Amino acid sequence: MIDLLLRVLEFATPILFLIALGLFGAGILVEMGLVHGLSRLTRPIFSFTRLPEVCASAFVVALGSAVAANSMVARFRDDGHLDEKEVVLCAIMNSIPVYIRELFTYQLPIVLPALGLLVGGLYAGVFLITALVKITAVVVLSRLLLDEDRCKVPETVPPQRRSLRVAVVRVFRREKRLFLKIAVIYLSMTTLVFVLRDRGFFDLFSVLPLAELFGIPPESIVPLTTYVASPIVGISMLGPMIHSDGISAVQAMIVLMLGSLFMLPLFAVRSLLPRYVAIFGPRLGPMIVLFSTGSSMLVRFAILVVLLIIA
Repeated sequence: MIDLLLRVLEFATPILFLIALGLFGAGILVEMGLVHGLSRLTRPIFSFTRLPEVCASAFVVALGSAVAANSMVARFRDDGHLDEKEVVLCAIMNSIPVYIRELFTYQLPIVLPALGLLVGGLYAGVFLITALVKITAVVVLSRLLLDEDRCKVPETVPPQRRSLRVAVVRVFRREKRLFLKIAVIYLSMTTLVFVLRDRGFFDLFSVLPLAELFGIPPESIVPLTTYVASPIVGISMLGPMIHSDGISAVQAMIVLMLGSLFMLPLFAVRSLLPRYVAIFGPRLGPMIVLFSTGSSMLVRFAILVVLLIIA
């Protein structure tokens, strides 16, 4: 039991630190009147949607940390600037900068050298397609579900600007109870996930029987299974097979898409769900995770179908 709690704390502490940073940082930005200035940087992107300008401000923060940006969105909701539909769409938009960051921190330095220019480039393209699909979905849904006059937060009263010291004091007094609530929920959800994993719940999702149905070489089953647990390790194992012509580019992409289809829901349950439930609550949190993960899986499934037709 003690070992379980130590592992939960080791995993959750960095995330809770980011949540605290985002929650208190968002409050300080609001108190100092800087939110409206940030939104100007992303107006071209958000001009196609009907999302409020506060979502553009959160999007800027998401370039550095999606957790901090979502904490901002939660605060805007609590302040009455966003309704539930806008919260869901803003949270989806906050996931887009992750693809931009991963392009330079993951795809180019790790994936491209490991898989080669062709397969690595195609794999990176899947991430870009997913980002475009999510942006398109947000644009369409915002125009279908949101009123046009909600596009901007009313600016009849200029935001009151406070000094940094005053802002920090006010935000700490106001947000400490909310952060404690988020921390308790997140730790509880993370503990539940760890218990399920220790009892072998996630091992039920074996990819071995299904992999044989897709005509990939038997030796590719090992990197496929490994990819579900760790994409980087799976890619590292698949790379030598590509370079030695042990597997074709199309077959390698089939392995990667299959691995993604199994990995994404597991990653969502193990990592995303506790985080989003802690920030947005037990109703909106799962809804956002389902929307985001579902759209990512839909893109990969569509690409898998195309690859199977080509193969």
